[in-house]
Amino acid sequence: MPLHDTVQAVTRRIRERSAPTRAAYLEQIEAYGQRDRGSDRMGCANVAHAVAGVPANDKLRIVAERRPNIGIVTAYNDMLSAHAPYQGYPDIIKHEARRLGATAQVAGGVPAMCDGVTQGTPGMELSLFSRDTIAMGTAIALTHDMFDAALMLGVCDKIVPGLLIGALHFGHLPTVFVPAGPMPSGLSNNDKAKVREKAAQGLVGRQGLMDAEMAAYHAPGTCTFYGTANSNQMLLEAMGLHVPGTAFIQPGNAMREALTREAVRTVLGQASTAAFQCPPIGRLVDERAIVNAMAALLATGGSTNHLIHWVAVARSAGILIDWNDFSELSDVVPLLTRVYPNGSADVNAFQDAGGPGYVIGELVGAGLMHADVLTVRAGGIAEFANIPTMTGEPSAEGVLHWHAAAPSKNDAVARPVSAPFSPTGGLKLLKGNLGRSVIKVSSVPDDRHVVEAPARVFDSQAALQQAFTAGELDRDVVCVVRWQGPQANGMPELHKLTPPLSVLQGKGFRVALVTDGRMSGASGKVPAAIHVSPEAAAGGPLAKVRDGDVIRLDGVAGTLAVLVPEDEWAQRETVKMPEAQRLADGRGLGRELFAGMRRNALTAEEGACSWL
Repeated sequence: MPLHDTVQAVTRRIRERSAPTRAAYLEQIEAYGQRDRGSDRMGCANVAHAVAGVPANDKLRIVAERRPNIGIVTAYNDMLSAHAPYQGYPDIIKHEARRLGATAQVAGGVPAMCDGVTQGTPGMELSLFSRDTIAMGTAIALTHDMFDAALMLGVCDKIVPGLLIGALHFGHLPTVFVPAGPMPSGLSNNDKAKVREKAAQGLVGRQGLMDAEMAAYHAPGTCTFYGTANSNQMLLEAMGLHVPGTAFIQPGNAMREALTREAVRTVLGQASTAAFQCPPIGRLVDERAIVNAMAALLATGGSTNHLIHWVAVARSAGILIDWNDFSELSDVVPLLTRVYPNGSADVNAFQDAGGPGYVIGELVGAGLMHADVLTVRAGGIAEFANIPTMTGEPSAEGVLHWHAAAPSKNDAVARPVSAPFSPTGGLKLLKGNLGRSVIKVSSVPDDRHVVEAPARVFDSQAALQQAFTAGELDRDVVCVVRWQGPQANGMPELHKLTPPLSVLQGKGFRVALVTDGRMSGASGKVPAAIHVSPEAAAGGPLAKVRDGDVIRLDGVAGTLAVLVPEDEWAQRETVKMPEAQRLADGRGLGRELFAGMRRNALTAEEGACSWL
């Protein structure tokens, strides 16, 4: 199937826009890739320090035999269910590397925080910038410069983008990402949401709410809804950075160890499918790979956070993308899955229906993804339309086999391009006199795509919750929550607003949220214009909105506007973020350490990058 005209046009525009920065990036990684091996290039004292802690046989292989040495960067901690399974991975990786005549070292660890733990607390204000901290941690790990390849162990929201940004700054290294998988299904996401809504109304007490949450989040692995963490895995598959089909195999599945061993073989060019030199990640991640990731995001109704994160990822490879690119692709890429919050199914049901492999096969077959891309496997992106199975023991040879993910095993969860859930993608760009923002229309009922109502302006999510509790929002209302952007307070997720807004909508009111903060899939079925840029703290239009102004959010036409006469709007004062609030949002629980990041952050549409 020839490439779709729009996909081709967007890719061409990105390539032309990025030509100078991409050329400079490729020149840099080429120069680094042509150097001698680390143990040959570095001074004797440097090398001695690097291998002092490894077993004698590994030391011999690295220094004397000049065998490949893999750097492991891990986000392991046992605070996060998604990352707890990584505890034993380094030992498995080292064992497999030695079996293949190579070595592996844990080059370093990176922090991994959970939005589920920190939502609604000051800790959430470190969340977005933890991505850049993880990228820097990855760079610190790899800058020991003793490695011939790298494996990245990370799953969740900011962790994968951070690891990927860091890895791309070492783009001369072949690199494979190693996931850990989702937890088994527990209390359904719909049932959990209902309990949260009842709790917001005071109909369920703390114990009842705690029981529901514990039943939903109950085991090692990622959360089972299709938020940023699981969208990460979909995008990595679409970019060819995993062993094919590894994204959603659960931690307790015996295949997990086999797939982890296969990642070692893959990065060393000794994969079970074919001998193949794994390409450097900086050459693999080109404009075609980025477009493939964007298409996969849209086809699955994935997290809006990636309209920030993948802009930053692309910039790290010298590639410049913007929200217009996402919007144009969204017009032609159909929605192929219904996974919560876009439906009732969870990622385990998605995997059972065919998972990422099914979606990739459909998109490639329809010309909506580039087929001619490099991946970590010899078969290119075609291999990623398959799902793995296993026979025998995990440590034995030849235990992994792959077969086509198609056809869908459940049309209520995953459909073909010929019969999609929607002819367009799950994300929409909104433009108007309030700036530029995005909305996840795939999760919003059709009759809620357009909301026009008077505004109620809040300076924090806590203030909105207080107004809800006091019964002040029982009406048609557009809730504006400002001072939530990267420069203001680090752009936290506003998850805590979902239950009260859902309650209001459930009462029949026309309700919407407009914010320069983040919401991702947590907005549920409430229309939410998020990531408004420029943000209020940078003098953006949200700083001019007043209580009672009528705001129109139109997810059909793609507009977000305050309905105030143009001359009046032009003359209206732009208020400043209250100094007391700015100070309070920058103090306590480590927030002082991130002042430089807040000060230097680019806009959300520019990836909220703090290092440029």
